[in-house]
This record gives sequence, structure tokens and C-alpha cells, in this order.
Amino acid sequence: MKYRKLGRTDLQVSALCLGSMTWGEQNNEHEGFAQIDCAKASGVNFIDTAEMYPVPPRGTTYGATETIIGNYFRQRKNRPEWILASKIAGPGNGIDYIRDGKLKHNRAHIVRAIDASLRRLHTDWIDLYQLHWPERPTNYFGQLGYQHRDTDFTPLEETLEVLAEQVAAGKIRHIGLSNETPWGMMRYLHMAESRGWPRMASIQNPYNLLNRTFEVGLAEIAIREDCGLLAYSPLAFGMLSGKYANGARPANARISLFSRFSRYTNPQAETACARYVSLAQEHNLNPAQMALAFVTAQPFVTSNIIGATSLEQLTSNLESCSLQLSPDLLQSIEAIHRQQPNPAP
Repeated sequence: MKYRKLGRTDLQVSALCLGSMTWGEQNNEHEGFAQIDCAKASGVNFIDTAEMYPVPPRGTTYGATETIIGNYFRQRKNRPEWILASKIAGPGNGIDYIRDGKLKHNRAHIVRAIDASLRRLHTDWIDLYQLHWPERPTNYFGQLGYQHRDTDFTPLEETLEVLAEQVAAGKIRHIGLSNETPWGMMRYLHMAESRGWPRMASIQNPYNLLNRTFEVGLAEIAIREDCGLLAYSPLAFGMLSGKYANGARPANARISLFSRFSRYTNPQAETACARYVSLAQEHNLNPAQMALAFVTAQPFVTSNIIGATSLEQLTSNLESCSLQLSPDLLQSIEAIHRQQPNPAP
């Protein structure tokens, strides 16, 4: 396993991060424990979760993933061996059951969210605390076309000041963004510099062969500002594994189970996906491993968040860390990208 510096912090995180959003929905606690043990045995020291997990979000499962991770820490007694990341939810996304249902990134909501996460996680601190998506209306979760709306939202200065207070209190150690835009990212970084507050250490946005929009605008900031990408959906909800080829819908797979996950199933994405899967097979590579290796190798990526519903999937995904793609293969990937750029942004 390779390790990389998280922003300008003193933390070294594994190049692969263990995602957890299926635990409590598609996976039970026993299976979650097994996945954590498996990842740890491969050198993973970084685990990502969120208060709203598992997905799809529901009131009946709210907080279940953090609870599973907390029970793991309590049983294994190895909390200090992990770099733990979690997130506070933003407004919308069908969530009307967290706090008052009118979620804000203000003092009251941030403090309540952190305290609740700490209790569920059975820990005194969270290493990286992220804003899951912006409070203000903007482009995230695949929304196309910017429609400006002048609505009231918590000033970013207030959000960052409260996070700084929580860092000073020792509840969280570092802070990060998620599903953020170039404007938001630079505003937070500028405020941290001008006010002497903690700076964002990372940004967790989608990045995969079907969605490389991060490369336009955000990638330069990530490198120049030492605020690297924690790439989520590196397999485009499993599409890039090839298991959904030709309209297949395997039992118990996420896209098969939940109709809301349609971001990567449009005709253009399915066509491009088939080409990437075929390319991997031509080079005698596992398609999922090729897709993961591509993401992990990008210079603006700090860690690649992998998820799985079985130990077989997880083991295969972990093996991608040792795969180095050849120059010829990378040229072929770029050729497909030029012909079908970002079919699922």
C-alpha cells in the first residue's frame, strides 16, 4: 500500500480509502467488520463515512453506518490505528429527518452533528470532518447547467469559524469539502489564509472514467493549494466493472436495487462504459481494477475511495493498488475520452 500526505496536515493516508455507505443497508454489521479487517490487512488506514449513511438515505437507517464503525472500534480497540473521516449532511436530497429537517452549516447544526457522530463512532475525535455538500444551491450530484438563485444560506465565514472552534476543542482534527465547486473551494481556502483559521485539507468529489469533470477547474486548485481529491464513485456505481453490461442487473447490486441511482446509466455512459470494459479485457486486465488504477494514479488524487458489498469485490479492488497502467493503455483510454468525454458528469 502507498501512503500520501493529507493536504498540509501531518497525516499520511493510504492511497485507497475504505468507503462504508453500504453498511447498514446492503451489508450488515458482521460484513462491515469483515471488510474493515480485510482492508486493514492490505495496509488501508483510512475510512470514510457520513452521518446520513447508509445510502439510499432513510430515517430508519440514519446513523447506522457510523454505529457499525463505532462498534468495530469498541470491539477491536484499535481506534488510534485508523484515520477516520465523516461528514455533516446539507439540506435537500430528500432528507427531512435529520435534526429539524432544515439542515444548515451553522453553529447549532455543526456542533450537534459532530457530537452525535462522536457518540455513534465511540471516539473522542474525528480526523477529517467534511461538509457533505454545500448548503447553498449550486451544481452537485450530477446537476447540469448553473441556475443562479439568491437564497439565504449560512455565510461561509460562519461555517469555517465554527469548524475552527471544533478543531480547537479537539473534537475534529482537520476539515474538508465534498461535492464542492471551484468557487466554494477557493473561498474557503482564501478565508483560512486571511483569518488564520484551519484550511481545507481535501475535497471529496466524484471522479471516474465516465466523469472526469474534476479535471477542469478543480484539479489545478487541488495541486496548487495542496487540497487533494478524495475520489468517490471511482467505479461509477459499479458500471465500470462490467457487471451491468448489455443491460444486466445482477441481484443485490446497487443499480439493480435502487432506481434513484441513475447517474451512470444513460445511453451515452453505457456506450462509453462498454468501450472501457472491452479495452481492459483486450489488455487481459480486470475492468474494475483498470478503472481504479486510473483514478489512483492521478496527481491530484490523495486517496481513492473504494467500496464493496462482498469480500471478493473488496479484495479485487484492493489489488488495484499494485497495478500500473502502460503508456499504450493510457493513450487508448484518452482516445475513448476524447470521443466520448464525460458522458455521466
